[in-house]
Amino acid sequence: MKPEELEAAIARGEIGPLYYLYGDEPYLIDRATRLLLERLVDPSSRDFNLSVYYGTECKGEDILDTAQTMPMFADWRVVLVKRGQSLSQAALDLMFPYLLDPSPTTCLIIQGEKIDQRKKFFTEFKKRGKLVECKRPYENQLAPFLRSEATSHGKKLAPAAAELLIYLAGNNLQELATQIEKVALFAGQRETITIDDVKAVVSDTKVDSVFELANALGTKDLATALRRLKTILRDGEAPLMVLAMITRHFRQLWQVRVLLDKRVAEQEISRQSGINPYFLKGVVKQAGNFRPVECRQLFERFFAADLAMKSGGRPPAILEDLVLAICQRKG
Repeated sequence: MKPEELEAAIARGEIGPLYYLYGDEPYLIDRATRLLLERLVDPSSRDFNLSVYYGTECKGEDILDTAQTMPMFADWRVVLVKRGQSLSQAALDLMFPYLLDPSPTTCLIIQGEKIDQRKKFFTEFKKRGKLVECKRPYENQLAPFLRSEATSHGKKLAPAAAELLIYLAGNNLQELATQIEKVALFAGQRETITIDDVKAVVSDTKVDSVFELANALGTKDLATALRRLKTILRDGEAPLMVLAMITRHFRQLWQVRVLLDKRVAEQEISRQSGINPYFLKGVVKQAGNFRPVECRQLFERFFAADLAMKSGGRPPAILEDLVLAICQRKG
């Protein structure tokens, strides 16, 4: 089951006794959990009807005893198990019989990272309950996510505003959700969030620095790129976020360069690439500086940089090397 399918079921009031929420996108796991809790447990009764356990600290008996207890003055009891991936095999074995006959007045929610659907516990869980996979979204899913978030705040979101937010926050859903909430508040009574609203709310320094770094890399302006990189890191931006932003920018340049080589018209490039016309002119100009074969080579370096940072390398040095490699290419 996908998170959006679960959310639709919750909205219809179709609630089951067993949910295992897993995947590499914690924001979606937390949002699904929040929606279930809002639906099932009144805030005034959470002391009685909500129990939270951690897979690293509890045994299966604790979870079972609570799950088999009737709710107090309410229709549902919720048992939430965080870090479910740390539950021992002994705990899973102990809980297995419960999956065959779960309490109809208890909603057992387990949060985890990865699951092995070949194991008996998860095979049975899938038959009797819901396994909800919360995957990190692909880039083309970010704008729909933002529009959905804007709708939850009673707003529409202009395409250019969505593009800018993605540029600034990357694929970090928590950051995107936080920013859209701030921008929606700023927009006040206006129905649509515009790119000017985003510029007004997000730090000017950050907007300028991120765009100037991207533009400097696209135009191979080494001095400006190094200066902007230093500013962004000094202001506390996560290095992996910076790498994600650079990667995204060059993914667009590569895509546009391929279309330019096919002599595709700019309007059609905008449609096929999904780049808003507001940003397209600058991207087209920069795309001329990088041949497709160079873009492919750069992506090998992006992958190597990501691996190096996650393996304990020094992020500022890795990013500086990357900037040098990009700006010193002949094009």
